[in-house]
Amino acid sequence: MRIATVKDQGQEKAVVVTSEGVVKVESINQTFHTEFPITIIDLITAERVEELRNWVGDNSNNLQEAGFIEANDYEPLYRNPGKIWGIGLNYVDHASDLSEKAPSTEPASFMKPTTTIIGPNDTIEIPHQSERTTAEAELGIVIGKECKNVSEEEAIHYVAGYTTIIDMTAEDILEKNPRYLTRSKSFDTFFSFGPELVTTDEVNDVHDLNVSTRINGELHRKNVVSNMTFTPWNLVSFHSNVMTLKPGDIISTGTPGAIHIQDGDVVECHIDGFTPLRNNVRDLKQ
Repeated sequence: MRIATVKDQGQEKAVVVTSEGVVKVESINQTFHTEFPITIIDLITAERVEELRNWVGDNSNNLQEAGFIEANDYEPLYRNPGKIWGIGLNYVDHASDLSEKAPSTEPASFMKPTTTIIGPNDTIEIPHQSERTTAEAELGIVIGKECKNVSEEEAIHYVAGYTTIIDMTAEDILEKNPRYLTRSKSFDTFFSFGPELVTTDEVNDVHDLNVSTRINGELHRKNVVSNMTFTPWNLVSFHSNVMTLKPGDIISTGTPGAIHIQDGDVVECHIDGFTPLRNNVRDLKQ
């Protein structure tokens, strides 16, 4: 199942995205007398994504009765996750881009504030404080159930699904001092995610997915998830041993390659089988 968020009469609401059309969860409730939460974050925190997925699978031939809608513009999946974890230098090739040594014993993780969040087709803003900002396509893992001290083998059972992410870094700020990592990652508009949450059953093996950073229609860098130093399930397990992961928490798993961005650029995250995530760039100094 694929779900996304649209703006409807000023409110952000969940929709189910199918090959036949897009239908609001709210309309499903009204038509079929179900009682699903009507936002993605509420579906996740109530731990009802799997229930909705099963219902949609059983009723796929009748969804049109709820009314398909035009959905050309999607919002971020949601705006207030409890935590956003980012992972640095998780592909060895990306570490070599930055002339740095890739971590080999434990993930190099950091946290981002929710005020960084934007969605598909929103504008990434290069801040006044940075002369060199990068954009980085990444695979996102969305936690679906509360988990603490889970093993790698158990991790998939705590995941609601995957999404496309573009993460930004004020690289020149970071280069001044590695202790500036949080600041370099935390400017407004520095975390784009969506347009779809793809549930785990839609992906045969997450390790086979190719992740690509693209700019202005051209491929910048591509790599396969299996080339990560720390796999998605390792990341879920590792961070669950640091702190309790809650439904809606996000782990952005690292980029195959960062690209310097400037005013007027269009940056994209492409993942095999996923709808691409696309954002325009504006330099606030222009």
